[in-house]
Amino acid sequence: MPIDSKIGSLLLLLVILYPITIVNAQEVEDEREFDYVRGSEKGPVHWGKLHKEWSVCNNGKMQSPIDLSDSRVEIIHKSKKLSRNYKPCTAIIINRGHDIAVHWEGNAGSIDINGTSYSLQQAHWHSPSEHTINGKRHSLELHMVHKTTKPTSKHKIAVIAVLYKIGKPNRFLSKLVPNITSLVKQENEHRHPGVIDPREIHMSCRRYYNYIGSLTVPPCTQNVIWTISKKVRSVSLDQVKLLRKAVHDHAQKNSRPLQRDHLRDIQLIGPKKPN
Repeated sequence: MPIDSKIGSLLLLLVILYPITIVNAQEVEDEREFDYVRGSEKGPVHWGKLHKEWSVCNNGKMQSPIDLSDSRVEIIHKSKKLSRNYKPCTAIIINRGHDIAVHWEGNAGSIDINGTSYSLQQAHWHSPSEHTINGKRHSLELHMVHKTTKPTSKHKIAVIAVLYKIGKPNRFLSKLVPNITSLVKQENEHRHPGVIDPREIHMSCRRYYNYIGSLTVPPCTQNVIWTISKKVRSVSLDQVKLLRKAVHDHAQKNSRPLQRDHLRDIQLIGPKKPN
């Protein structure tokens, strides 16, 4: 093949792979380098000092989580619900040391936000919840992480969050309990449960909070679109205890402290009022 043709082919390959590289570069590479312990040199107040690439954790103006206070929320009425198009897909369950995560290995579907499609990548849990509503912290918070490779999109990551209070066992978690139990203290180990249907993660898509924030673990990447379901679901105390027991001692309470909202726009999206 002529040299010019080889260069042309290489440039084409880089153009195709470039968006994917941008997205993947925003994920934590070594998840053992930080913790959640108060007073620890690797705790949340020091994340931004541990690595130059993590500096935004301390000096960013769009950090998450935040308090969703009625006094700060703008109520928006829309006729359309949040558009979700999930489907069953093969997945693995991983003990990442600081949390338990479900990673879908193929096309598990997507959500649509303002005309941009975000593909579902993984889901993981924080206990207690990271976001608060009017200052109230709940027992558990689920994050469904989505990404887009659309080159023109300023927001490469979108996260849907669901909050849980102690009550009846959560059906989705109940199906995962045997695999999570086998991963207790097994950092970087994973299980292959087969097909997992993300549609079984129930959330209200009629009323939800919306704001622009960040990842809640290093490198605390900003310009993340957050969607937090207003309806609080239930989870059993035993399920919460299992998620805490499975991870490292420093991550049994793996919630980042609240961050300043810096007067960001926070919306509560609800159904359009009838005429």
